[in-house]
Amino acid sequence: MKIRPFSALRPASNDLARRIASLPYDVVDTAEARALAGDPLSFYHVVRSEIDLPEGTEARDPAVYARAKDALGALVSGGSLVQEEAPSLYLYRQTMGGVSQTAVVACCSIDDYASGTILRHEKTRKDKEDDRTDHILATRAHTGQVFLCYRDDGKIDGIVAAERAAAPMFDFTAEDGVGHAVWRVSPAGAAALASAFAAVPRAYIADGHHRSAASFRSGSELRAAADPSTRRPDDPAADPGADWFMACLFPASQLRILPYNRCVRDLNGLSSRDFFKAALARGFSAAAVSSPENIPTSSCALLLPEGWYRLSWPLSDAQAADPVQSLDVTRLQEDLLAPVLGIGDPRTDPRIYFVGGIRGTAELERDVASGKAAAAFAMHPTGIGQMMAVADAGAMMPPKSTWFEPKLRSGLLVHRF
Repeated sequence: MKIRPFSALRPASNDLARRIASLPYDVVDTAEARALAGDPLSFYHVVRSEIDLPEGTEARDPAVYARAKDALGALVSGGSLVQEEAPSLYLYRQTMGGVSQTAVVACCSIDDYASGTILRHEKTRKDKEDDRTDHILATRAHTGQVFLCYRDDGKIDGIVAAERAAAPMFDFTAEDGVGHAVWRVSPAGAAALASAFAAVPRAYIADGHHRSAASFRSGSELRAAADPSTRRPDDPAADPGADWFMACLFPASQLRILPYNRCVRDLNGLSSRDFFKAALARGFSAAAVSSPENIPTSSCALLLPEGWYRLSWPLSDAQAADPVQSLDVTRLQEDLLAPVLGIGDPRTDPRIYFVGGIRGTAELERDVASGKAAAAFAMHPTGIGQMMAVADAGAMMPPKSTWFEPKLRSGLLVHRF
């Protein structure tokens, strides 16, 4: 795969990095972003710019994207974000609970995305693609990184370890306790990394399918409109432009996937007893448990108002051999949620919603106790190997199959073109 250095917009100091950095746009809703954006320098004003417009402003209102452009421009004109003089690669380390993961931050090619060198494992929604495409075109920037991973490579590990021996540009702990550190890679290190990644056959989108699709769409649109004589794709000193998008590339073994839990608002007219009878009739087995901890594969922890239960299901040889059909989230959806609860499309059915594993099972208990949910399903986390196997097969995972933690912070590095 191809990677290129870029001249990042980045905070002018470590203190400004701490003040500016925000969670990704799709991790918080408008109300949460508004509550978190108390600092006028917060990057929420760029990635969730509707927080600075009157309440009730439509999400796709052109004013939202104009406001994002102005907010980014204000951070630059005010000196809070500064442009790196020379194109560089960067390293980004996150530390959570004493465990670290370190990415190479680079620009990746939209052509690698189109050709399948960068592999997808989830479908995207057009409305969400449209939103991020308009955001990129309005700001002329990639304001959030795409989260990619690759199978571990000892050569890349060695280069990264050597470059991390230098002092970082930023090193701070955010309000949620996650540590963030960024290094600028030396020119020699950048050349070595570009060479090493050229031997990596494929990368996988771990998180950021809509950002990837929007980067491809915006880049393709701007490429088609550009004067060919102005393009310098082979000039390492030139800005990579919209043909390239900003990504964090992590070795797969360092990544942590948490479960993505399911909640349903009703039992499709069934009592708890009748729901159990329907599940048992479909080959499921159930047993009361005191807590949802230590959930094995081919099972989940089911919460009803009566308490927690271990719900398990059989897996045929054919299902076990199929990278999608063997997933716990697939079996739950196809064997229980659809046929018993009538939830045919979990992407669009308002009777189901999803709770990221970082929120824990306590949130599931609160929702069932309050009546917000009639039942909750605490899932075993999908494995990184399972995710890559699905992508390698050219298949798609069910929606909300993986929840990666910690989340990348936006605003530490921006690719402006």
